[in-house]
Amino acid sequence: MNPSRRNFLRQGAAVSTAFAALPLLSACSSEVRPGYVNQVRGFGPLQSDPDGLFDLPAGFDYVTFSDTGEEMDDGLLVPGDHDGMACFQGPGDLVTLVRNHELGPDEVRLSAFGAEAERFSRIDPARCYDLTPEGLPHLGGTTTVHFDPRDRRVARQFLSLAGTEDNCAGGPTPWGSWISCEETRARAGDGGRRDHGYAFEVPASASGLVEPVPLVHMGRFNREAVAVDPDTGIVYQTEDDRPSLLTRFIPDHPGELWRSGRLQALAVRGRPGLNTYNWPNSPERIEVGSSLPVDWVDVEAPGNPHDDMAERTIAAGAASFTRGEGMWFGRGEVFFCCTDGGPAKIGQIWRYRPSPLEGRSDETGAPGALTLLVESGDQRILEKCDNITVAPWGDLIAVEDGDAEQYIRGVTPEGRVYTIGRNASPDHSGAYSEITGPCFSPDGTLLFFNVQNGPGRSFAVRGPWARRSPAPV
Repeated sequence: MNPSRRNFLRQGAAVSTAFAALPLLSACSSEVRPGYVNQVRGFGPLQSDPDGLFDLPAGFDYVTFSDTGEEMDDGLLVPGDHDGMACFQGPGDLVTLVRNHELGPDEVRLSAFGAEAERFSRIDPARCYDLTPEGLPHLGGTTTVHFDPRDRRVARQFLSLAGTEDNCAGGPTPWGSWISCEETRARAGDGGRRDHGYAFEVPASASGLVEPVPLVHMGRFNREAVAVDPDTGIVYQTEDDRPSLLTRFIPDHPGELWRSGRLQALAVRGRPGLNTYNWPNSPERIEVGSSLPVDWVDVEAPGNPHDDMAERTIAAGAASFTRGEGMWFGRGEVFFCCTDGGPAKIGQIWRYRPSPLEGRSDETGAPGALTLLVESGDQRILEKCDNITVAPWGDLIAVEDGDAEQYIRGVTPEGRVYTIGRNASPDHSGAYSEITGPCFSPDGTLLFFNVQNGPGRSFAVRGPWARRSPAPV
């Protein structure tokens, strides 16, 4: 389980003093060609990785771990298509990562069970949510990784959710679990025996496969991510579709998401059915930085029997979004991405500030507010933002799933963008795989993320994050 160490530290008194324990590169390190533009100062220019995997600024280094196909402690294989992820305090001095795998039923070469499902007998089939008509497992799900942050190595890893499909993103809960979301609306009979398009909960404390319980009251749709308000227990949700809704689930029993609750969609007050795309042909234009008061529309038939939930809820007044993707709760606010929003169709980042009366009957007297925080018109600044998290110092961290190179970007509270890293390793076809699953260790010292393919693997980055910490008042 020894991870391969990739270090990119340049010589310099301040850097070598602060990171004396880290091995340093020789003078062969060089700056990456300028394929990106910073709107504000970040952590400095990217340095070319001599190992050709990931470029970072001087003073930062990474290790890789949990590559696709590696044997895990349960005898299964690390599945491919690494995607959304969150980090929790683990047992002892370890941290726990719960990570999605965006696999469809036909991606057997990336399966945890082997290309011929020869390892499927190692699990209890009752813990597998769905099977193909031939009795083979669906391949999506989650893995759980116990990680030693001091040595930056895997202590234990295992499959924790099995038999789901296209587990793309999700989000952590305040009570220590990961909500894994299926980005599909596949029906029973469409290659499987059960409906898909649900969220599933995986406790970070799980020591093996969890019982796969679909959270049916939270809706069935082409899911992407969730974010949970720790004060109210309300779950906000994105939908990777066009048109799509921004929804919230108000549980009748906070923290018990398998039980009943109300599903509602965001509507902009006084502008029913507002199209938020800001495409050149969009009927209305939303200005960056504008604050829009919000109402919420009840979603009828959240089980989505006719796969038309977005269309009929927009007709009832909900706002229309384009390809909602990553989402995170932080600073008392909800942040989410629309990957192809804006005139250039290369990404928007939105902020929702909940009402002080969020979810209550008197909420309309003090409505929440929706703000367009970022809208990119230049792929060198930001291109097709996908997964997102909130950094310990208050900035957003957004990763890309664009058409060319893929970067990690930082975003200030004012919506200014800077670059943190670059996927430097194209796959066999010359394409650069998307970056997924950014999250920080509980103490804020490590940034974890994945590169989805080529092969899929996870990264742990350390460095002088305090350079971006806000100055004391």
